[in-house]
Amino acid sequence: MQKIVIIGAGNVGGQIALFLINEAPAHIILLDVVIGLGKGKALDLEDAAGVLKADCIVEGSDDFSLLKHAEIIVITAGLARQPGMQRDDLLRKNSEIIRDISLKIKEFAKNPIIIVVTNPVDLMTYLVSRLTGFDKKRVFGMGISLDAARFANLIRQSLNVPLSAVEAVVMGSHGQTMVPVASLSMVSGAQIERLINPEIVAKLARATVERGASIVAHLGSGSAYFGPAAAVCNIIRAIAKDEKRIIGVCAYLNGEYGINRLYIGVPARIGQDGVEAVIELKLSKEEKEAFVKSCDSIRQQINNLAI
Repeated sequence: MQKIVIIGAGNVGGQIALFLINEAPAHIILLDVVIGLGKGKALDLEDAAGVLKADCIVEGSDDFSLLKHAEIIVITAGLARQPGMQRDDLLRKNSEIIRDISLKIKEFAKNPIIIVVTNPVDLMTYLVSRLTGFDKKRVFGMGISLDAARFANLIRQSLNVPLSAVEAVVMGSHGQTMVPVASLSMVSGAQIERLINPEIVAKLARATVERGASIVAHLGSGSAYFGPAAAVCNIIRAIAKDEKRIIGVCAYLNGEYGINRLYIGVPARIGQDGVEAVIELKLSKEEKEAFVKSCDSIRQQINNLAI
């Protein structure tokens, strides 16, 4: 039975655990520094597993020694975005939280796969990798798989087609400089640029970038959690079943796309060892320039990040 530890028992962490009990049998642990929060949600999830006849073990605690023998660790802990707040605004506040968590992971866990969800995810993934020193293929962020799903939904709504017919591609940061890749986004094998006029494509791309902020504005407090949780569970499924599936994640680049020593959103082959390969797509000149700009933005923030 695979041991999966979720650090952060808030909305995202709890929803990930709920999704996971419907997957293959697993030992799921919810860790949170708030005493009682992880335990309370674990008891509730245990009841849900009973209703669903799910053969899982669910625990909750504030004891980080439970990270021992974890095979997959998901980090969701941190402050959520508030109305008017950009993901970048979270950097200073969440970096301190992630620093403490990373040191605990390094102390107790041995060679786990770590999936970072905490925003700004590109920076937080870099920080976790730097502080734990673990294999970079086994440390990556959720990132752009959620953005690609958002782009696909908007394309579907624009054309009134089944979502199953849409393949959307997004690259770059999980933030304002993300790059919806229209040239490689398809509907039933046809480029969306051939099906939708350029002005509408640009509006859909902008709506994709602003989707997270729109959710935050409507909620009034907190940020998205159903979508991020579903994206994380999709990644965990690919790892647990060694699917070798292409998923957009915040992965470490070491020469791919001409970018070195940087975590950024790219398509990658995901299997039992984590990021098994970064997939290099042929981008248009404009998309390549936008991707490089996104990388430069992340690198500049890293340079300003106190480790």
